[in-house]
Amino acid sequence: MFIDNVKIYIKAGNGGNGAVSFRREKYVSHGGPDGGDGGNGGNIVFRVDEGTNTLLAFRYKRKFVAENGGNGKGAKFHGANGADCVISVPRGTLIKDAETGKIIKDLSVDDEFICIKGGKGGWGNRHFATPTRQAPMFAKNGLTGAEKEVVLELKMIADVGLIGFPNVGKSSILSRISAAKPKIADYHFTTLSPNLGVVKTGDETGFVAADIPGLIEGAADGLGLGHQFLRHVDRCRLLLHVVDISQIEGRDAIEDVKQINTELEKYSPELATRPQIIVANKTDMVNEEYVDLDAFEKFVDENEWEMLYVSAATGENLDQLVRRVDERLKMLPPVKIYDSEYVEEEVDDTTERETIVRRENNTFYVEGPWLEKLMGQVNFDDYESLNYFQKVLIKSGVIKMLEDKGAQDGDTVSIYDFEFDFIK
Repeated sequence: MFIDNVKIYIKAGNGGNGAVSFRREKYVSHGGPDGGDGGNGGNIVFRVDEGTNTLLAFRYKRKFVAENGGNGKGAKFHGANGADCVISVPRGTLIKDAETGKIIKDLSVDDEFICIKGGKGGWGNRHFATPTRQAPMFAKNGLTGAEKEVVLELKMIADVGLIGFPNVGKSSILSRISAAKPKIADYHFTTLSPNLGVVKTGDETGFVAADIPGLIEGAADGLGLGHQFLRHVDRCRLLLHVVDISQIEGRDAIEDVKQINTELEKYSPELATRPQIIVANKTDMVNEEYVDLDAFEKFVDENEWEMLYVSAATGENLDQLVRRVDERLKMLPPVKIYDSEYVEEEVDDTTERETIVRRENNTFYVEGPWLEKLMGQVNFDDYESLNYFQKVLIKSGVIKMLEDKGAQDGDTVSIYDFEFDFIK
């Protein structure tokens, strides 16, 4: 089975919480706070695996979560950083944001990419000691790791793409000019997935060719099997348009070329402009009494295409085909690399400090993402922690917002299940 498009869920690890601790040692009367910081959460990392050319590994596993950071401990012990979650993908995989469809990263050149970072670990109470607050009974919680859904889309990296109708000999040609061993048989849709082959042109030179499953009329609209694999032609610099010149199955070679190019135009107008070499295959089976080669050659000349007669069965002109392809590739730009389109929205102070105050009878409910984090940092059984909490509410403008909503002395204020009486 060939899988080249999947949606997965990824989540970075949460940061560990800072510790509330005080140094207690014999003969040391004023040890002071020594709570250690929490460890950072693990990242979500995509890594290229050269040994795979499909996303089959994601058929059953679609959820990937990195390890959380460890909590801090006393004696200034730092919590352990969470392990990264490494996801192996084939080279040429596009990582897209599932919500917007925008490209986050093209893993064609880079071998590794950190997609989302883990949450930072929280500070221990030693960071909050001041000359007037020498024994802070609170620490900072770690930040929550980011999460999102992404789409992995594989676009094979090949210099040359072999396109054409089913059963015209694309797989046979690839098997003769490279070391690839695709399944070959004399019936339609033998090729159910793209095949890659490295074609050598010298001791250390060559190019990569991809045999794209046969297209039919309407493929760009979803008909047949070939439409599933049109994305793998996107990176190809040169197209080898294979046609059955023998027309032994009663097809018209000219109409075949027209229909395939129509499908390419529907799928991607830019793709239809790629240079093509018409590869007239099965010359060993041509009967010139029934095949008008002159008309076909005139049609090719009118469209200013190059053409070469070959036979995958006998090997006729295949060496010449390789040489010609190699010459053309030297004049063409490199394989297409997709630029990142996705920009992570920056969280500004306004969004981070967004606060909602709503009133129900004489109870005022205060909510906000930053407040939810703050509640985990306060020890409500400690006097100094409560003072710290009160100062934050005043400085952030929460008290002013409560007054504007009509809060009076004695009214109940609820902040994430913590309730207190409002006093001006």
